[in-house]
Amino acid sequence: MNTVDPIRDPEKLKLICTYLKKNNIRDFIMVYTGFYSGLRISDILKLRICDVKNKDIIRIREQKTKKEKKFEINPELKRELKKYCEGKNLNEYLIPSRQGKNNPLSRVRAYQIMKEVGSLFDIPDLGTHTLRKTFGYHNYKQFKDAALLMTIFNHSSQAITLRYIGIEQEDINKNMKNFRLF
Repeated sequence: MNTVDPIRDPEKLKLICTYLKKNNIRDFIMVYTGFYSGLRISDILKLRICDVKNKDIIRIREQKTKKEKKFEINPELKRELKKYCEGKNLNEYLIPSRQGKNNPLSRVRAYQIMKEVGSLFDIPDLGTHTLRKTFGYHNYKQFKDAALLMTIFNHSSQAITLRYIGIEQEDINKNMKNFRLF
């Protein structure tokens, strides 16, 4: 299994979001929800309009861990969700497939979308986990709170969280690059 990286460059994040918002609003909402929630793609894809429309809090049972998760919707995400959900049936999936009637987008298609985004913006190693890792990376850079991120991600240690979001590797690279004996 290939490892994917977070998108570290804030300018690339803006470009990606601007492009998707203009060209495919569904894909934009999928990506934006990942960037602003830190949810796994499996949990994003099972969200329905009723889970987010006019809500302040998202409540889900995580598919992977089976643990209940509850968190306040970020104001930036809430604003975009409000516009996106307007006029949609409450029972519709937030990220619907174009195949069949009221089916969620498949994980395979979500992965393909992320690979297409990576190709368009010359970012190798993108995948669906990139969304969650990008949230974690930028959250850590802003707040420097590995313990809280560990809780958000349901990780068992801060070291796992830092490795997961690419901070450990970034620190190793910086250390090796700047190391001097003399």
